[in-house]
Amino acid sequence: MTKRLYFLGVGGTLMGGLARIAKEAGYEVSGSDRVLYPPMSDQLAQADITLFEGFDPSQLDPTPDLAIIGNAQLGRGHPGIEHILNRNIPYMSGAQWLGDVVLPGRWVIAVAGTHGKTTTASMVSWILDYAGLAPGYMIGGAPQNFESSARLGEEPFFVVEADEYDTSYFDRRSKFIHYRPRTLIINNLEYDHADIFDNLRAIQTQFHHLVRAVPGEGLIVVPTGDRAVNQVLAMGCWTPVARYDVNPGVRRRRSADQGDLWQADNIERAGSAFDVSLNRERIGRVCWGLLGDHNVRNALASIAAARHAGVSADCAMEALCHFKGVKRRLELFAERDQLKMYDDFAHHPTAIRATLQAMRDKVGEERIVAVIEPRTHTMSLGSLRSELSHCCAPADEVIWFRGENIQWDLKELTRDSVIKASVEDDMERLVERLARPASSPCHVVIMSNGNFGGIYDKLAARLAGEEFAP
Repeated sequence: MTKRLYFLGVGGTLMGGLARIAKEAGYEVSGSDRVLYPPMSDQLAQADITLFEGFDPSQLDPTPDLAIIGNAQLGRGHPGIEHILNRNIPYMSGAQWLGDVVLPGRWVIAVAGTHGKTTTASMVSWILDYAGLAPGYMIGGAPQNFESSARLGEEPFFVVEADEYDTSYFDRRSKFIHYRPRTLIINNLEYDHADIFDNLRAIQTQFHHLVRAVPGEGLIVVPTGDRAVNQVLAMGCWTPVARYDVNPGVRRRRSADQGDLWQADNIERAGSAFDVSLNRERIGRVCWGLLGDHNVRNALASIAAARHAGVSADCAMEALCHFKGVKRRLELFAERDQLKMYDDFAHHPTAIRATLQAMRDKVGEERIVAVIEPRTHTMSLGSLRSELSHCCAPADEVIWFRGENIQWDLKELTRDSVIKASVEDDMERLVERLARPASSPCHVVIMSNGNFGGIYDKLAARLAGEEFAP
């Protein structure tokens, strides 16, 4: 008999992706969320998954065999949670279901770290797919080489974006603890998620739990110079380590563990092409449409991980030349005359700086305006305000948008800013300001990890000469 699964919080990227995987695996799937919106709502509908907005007990009639509970704004007091507990319906978190039901027996390639998880997981998935391996994957974004952000795929390989955020209201461990990877990428490590972690050390503890789960015949792929990552490995590591480095001419020594060293050299402007070396021997060149040294690093990590899974470096580099990137990563969404609008997901000072530097390297002296909604828990609490004051240095101007969740005075950023800075709190006024005709080339980079009050559709309509109809 087909098992019935009910996903509470199905509209999120993780939960929606898991619902699609469950449907592929033969389960009868339904789910609800407070609000359902594209692209996830469209993907779920296309997969013939029964969806509900809001919660009503009738959605669980007949009673499902298992309720899968998400983490976004779901906890005690939520009517769905209370109903599931009161009716004694079996439940578990989405991360645990993935780890307990989908991943056993699979060769799991996990991509962890503060920045670049989505892009790097998309690269690894694409390389394996290009090599004919048809991997399963679970990605927290929209990779443009695939039709959806998740699929069951064929055995043995499964690529998962491994998030350090806590699993659920009843399981405070990081999600990635449930994944037990054979190949692990740790892109970088910085303080983030101030709502659940007191300091960087607390995050490092969770990452060391992850390192402990990688078998001795596995592989851990890390950057050469990330102090926080190296401190995690120094706590104890029982697995071979491969390292990578963007290296514009300076030859670094091999690491003490003598694992493979991957390097990028002869990097063209903005990272649009680069040579790849393995243990100081040039093995090929990647020419692609992505920008920034951060993406060059992501590429090196993905090549190393794919090679561990049996894909040659030559094949991996060829695949990356056809990699289309991920939506909302410096994605051009509107333009008119000399004015161009880009959407970017950057939501941490380091990611903001890397994105803006990539744009600067691309456009040279042309004008760049950064528009940032500090929407994450970490930024809304002001935990990284000192870093925020100078992370926009590659731009010419920054506009900070004060949403309702901001719990500190953003004017601090204008006082300490190294470039022209202002604060805006009215969406219509902001749209009017950004859509003014430019007398010279101008690139507006809008950064948020949410829908930013629909600003993208509003600006696109304005630049197209239309009135926006919500």
